[in-house]
Amino acid sequence: MPLYYDVAAALTEPDLDRALEQTLRLVAEHLQLDAAWVWLIDEESRQFYLAASYDLPPYLREPIHMTGEPCWCMRAFFDGEFVSQNVDVIACSRLQEGAEALGEGATRGLRAHASVALRFGERALGLLNAARAKNPSLAPAELETLVTIGAQVGVAVERSRLADRAAAAARVDERVSIARELHDTIVQDLTAIALQLESAQRKTAIAPETAQQRIATAIELTRSALGELRRNVDGLRNDPLAGEPLLAALGRLARTFTSETGVQVTIRRPDRELTLPEATEFAIYRIVSEALSNVYRHANARRVEAALEAVDGSVVVTVSDDGGGFETESAASGVGIIGMKERARALGGSLHVHSRKSEGTRIVATLPAQGAT
Repeated sequence: MPLYYDVAAALTEPDLDRALEQTLRLVAEHLQLDAAWVWLIDEESRQFYLAASYDLPPYLREPIHMTGEPCWCMRAFFDGEFVSQNVDVIACSRLQEGAEALGEGATRGLRAHASVALRFGERALGLLNAARAKNPSLAPAELETLVTIGAQVGVAVERSRLADRAAAAARVDERVSIARELHDTIVQDLTAIALQLESAQRKTAIAPETAQQRIATAIELTRSALGELRRNVDGLRNDPLAGEPLLAALGRLARTFTSETGVQVTIRRPDRELTLPEATEFAIYRIVSEALSNVYRHANARRVEAALEAVDGSVVVTVSDDGGGFETESAASGVGIIGMKERARALGGSLHVHSRKSEGTRIVATLPAQGAT
C-alpha cells in the first residue's frame, strides 16, 4: 500500500520529532482523522511526554492539558490492556474534561480516540492516538492500518534511541580514554618530581645552589601537575550532560520539560555532525536550559524549538518560542538573560534576544567552535 511506503520514507528522517509529525500527517489524511498525537515514554523517568501531534483541538493545544499526568489511556496502557489488543475507541479524559468545561467547540466535538500501543518486541514505547468526531470508531481495516503504522513507528523510535545509546557509549569510552591519559600524564609528572627531589637531596651538602634549583623545578612541576589534575577532574565531575552527547542530553532536557509542562519542545539537529569543545557543549546545554526556564516562567508558549547550526567556525544556537513575547529593553536586566549572556561571553561568544509583544521570543547564541568538525 502506498501509505506504508510513504510512512517508511517519512520515518527515515533522522530527526525523530520531524519524522513523527510527517507520519501523523500522512495517517490523518489517509484515515480522515481530525486529530492525532503520539505519547512516548522517556526511558529514564518513565514519564509520558507528547512527542508529536497533528491538528490538536483548541483545548489540547494548551500545554497545561497535555502534560505527562496520567489520563485514562495511559492508565490502561500501564495496566496492560494494550498488550494483547489495540483499542478501537477509548473515552478520553482530557477531551471530556474540555468539552464539559468549555463546550464542544473547545474539542471540536471530539470525545474519544483509537489507541495503538507502540512497541519494539516486548519493549513498551508509548501510544499512538487517533481521533475523529464523525464516525469515531475505526473500521477493522482502518484499525489494522493504524496497527501497522504503529509497528513502523515503534521500529523508528527504537532505532533513534539505539543511535543515542551508541553515541552515549562512545562518549563514555572517550571519558575513559581521558581518564587513562590523565593517569599516564600525572604519573609521568610525579615521577619527574620524585627524581628532582632525590637529586636535590643528594646535592644539598655539596652543591646547595644546585639543590635549590632542583627543588624549585620540582615545585614548578608539582603546581603544573596539580593544575592539570584539577582541570580534568572538574571537567569529568561537573558534567551537566551526565556523560551523554550534547544532542542526547538536550533531548532528555526537552522530554522532561514537555512531560512536566506540556509545552512541546523540538530539538533541531544540525545538517552535519558537530564535534565541539567540552566547554562549548556545557555552555549550550546551560543556555538552552535557562531559555526553557524563562519560557516556563514568562512566555505562556505552546511550542519551543532549539536549533544548532555550524556557521563559519562557530556554532549558532537558536531557541524560539511562540509565546507572548516582551519588550527586550525592559527585560534586558533579567537575571536569566544576563546569565546566558555572561555564559556566552565567557567563551568569547555572544548572545542576543529578539522579542516583541505577542510575537514570541528568539534567543540566538553564537559560540566559538574551535576544533569543531
